[in-house]
Amino acid sequence: MKFYKMHGIGNDYIYFDCMWQDLPDPEKVAVRLSDRHFGIGGDGIILLCPSKIADCKMRMFNADGSEGKMCGNGVRCVGKLAHDLGYVKGTICKIETLSGIKTLEFTLDKDGKVESARVDMGAAILSGEKIPSAFKGASVVNKPLKVDGDDYFVTLVSMGNPHCVVFKDPDGLEIEEIGKAFENHPAFPERINTEFVKVVARNELKMRVWERGSGETLACGTGACASAVAAVLNGFCDKGEEITVHLLGGDLKILYSDETVFMTGGATLVFTGEVEI
Repeated sequence: MKFYKMHGIGNDYIYFDCMWQDLPDPEKVAVRLSDRHFGIGGDGIILLCPSKIADCKMRMFNADGSEGKMCGNGVRCVGKLAHDLGYVKGTICKIETLSGIKTLEFTLDKDGKVESARVDMGAAILSGEKIPSAFKGASVVNKPLKVDGDDYFVTLVSMGNPHCVVFKDPDGLEIEEIGKAFENHPAFPERINTEFVKVVARNELKMRVWERGSGETLACGTGACASAVAAVLNGFCDKGEEITVHLLGGDLKILYSDETVFMTGGATLVFTGEVEI
């Protein structure tokens, strides 16, 4: 099968065009091909599939084979792939995901290819029960949580994927050890993605992320959205103003309003190839 290696500010996945063909056992394929020594290498695989309710559908599988409901960097790349392969015309695209339909607005380069996209990510979910988590209430903001013997203050946000945001300087952090402890904490029955965030300025954040099923990645779109929402909820940033989130792989622009969260960032095709499944 032909594949497309793509990344959104370093968050790299292996993409398959499944608009006219099926990929057998995607969970197993994700595990095998994501290995960076014995496979192609990536944070997982993503399938571009047909949809009855949108222009196309995205399915995303983490490096451990688990299926994710949403991937912010991935959905931009799916939009680029659908547009550049001719499945979508113009600069607006609707993509079906397990967390609902996402609307993308493209910026095109001089050759008519998608360079970046602004994604309407939908409203942030703040309810402790809906994250899901052991916390109760309409929102979970700056609440204490003991992890691996240490005390942290956490803010929970779901953008289709559950996120736990900790305002702690990520520089020098032993993220693999603490990230695993957060991911598998009993307070999170479906595991959790964790962001460690430093407030740089009123409209600027610095972030590292530990993703459930993938480990530390260079970027996480839903995590950047969750971090911006959490910063507003904690009074560090202002609602309705664009926030720049610096990740290891680059920057994302996030705008949190009363109705939705907008995310803007690049989508890049690295190379194409063929692999025997």
